[in-house]
Amino acid sequence: MRVFVAGGTGVLGRRLVPQLVARGHRVTATSTSAAKLDLLEQLGAEGVVMDGLDAASVGQAVAAARPDAIVHQMTAISGKPDIRHMDRWFTTTNRLRTEGTDHLLAAAGATGVPHVVAQSYACWNGIREGGWVKTEEDPLDPMEGTRMRPVTEAISHVEDAVGKADGAVLRYGGLYGPGAIDDQAELVRRRQFPLVGRGTGYSSWVHLDDAASATVLAVEQKARGVFNIVDDEPAPANEWLPHLAACAGAKPPMRVPVWLARLLAGEVAVTMMTEGRGFSNAKAKRELGWDLRYPSWRQGFEAELA
Repeated sequence: MRVFVAGGTGVLGRRLVPQLVARGHRVTATSTSAAKLDLLEQLGAEGVVMDGLDAASVGQAVAAARPDAIVHQMTAISGKPDIRHMDRWFTTTNRLRTEGTDHLLAAAGATGVPHVVAQSYACWNGIREGGWVKTEEDPLDPMEGTRMRPVTEAISHVEDAVGKADGAVLRYGGLYGPGAIDDQAELVRRRQFPLVGRGTGYSSWVHLDDAASATVLAVEQKARGVFNIVDDEPAPANEWLPHLAACAGAKPPMRVPVWLARLLAGEVAVTMMTEGRGFSNAKAKRELGWDLRYPSWRQGFEAELA
């Protein structure tokens, strides 16, 4: 197949492109920087400079590639995590998930591309009702009245738009692996990533290579609908954060009360640590035939950080 990867030099794109190439697909991958075209060539793709927020740039790139499938991996998440100001930290990513998604779908329609696969998010943001582990049938938490709200609105846009286009939405868990967790690990080493309250909020994780392999399957199988791309072990913060600290060679994380965390880190951090809901991967394993190299963050954190 001819596969167009929008966002080929991101942390996930850099793991996805080689897997697609290894499976015999011809890959065109994009970057916003001409300086990264050599990297894409080394990964086995034809590199293209594209501005995902410019409709003409997207249209020209897709038309030139004439792909059989488009994979939307465009984000702009970099630098020190700023959970207190999620709206500010995710400003460009929110635009890529709204405007960028619309540009890609318009280009797909104009060029006759039959299938689109897009990135979504399923780490701790399941609806805060009922059990601690959610399926694709459960809604995501809208986070009304918080700085996370613009992020959830952008995620909803991706899922709605790609769903209407009969594509596949892959809700990736918290990504870790080469280049994806360095900033968080450094905060843990500095003891600037504390446990909040009892740390009972759940999260789901997935290694970059496992996320990439699920994406390859979704492309090859022309999958439709929503899939949670997470590992086998959703877990509360009071389990995964101390393990992350140990693997990173750090002291155990400090604990702070909810009231203090709300003042210092904001409502989103408190929600994530105390009320977050994880996700089940049963559908992806059943319908895509997905096998994970790292079934749990326990082995994965050790492999990446120890």
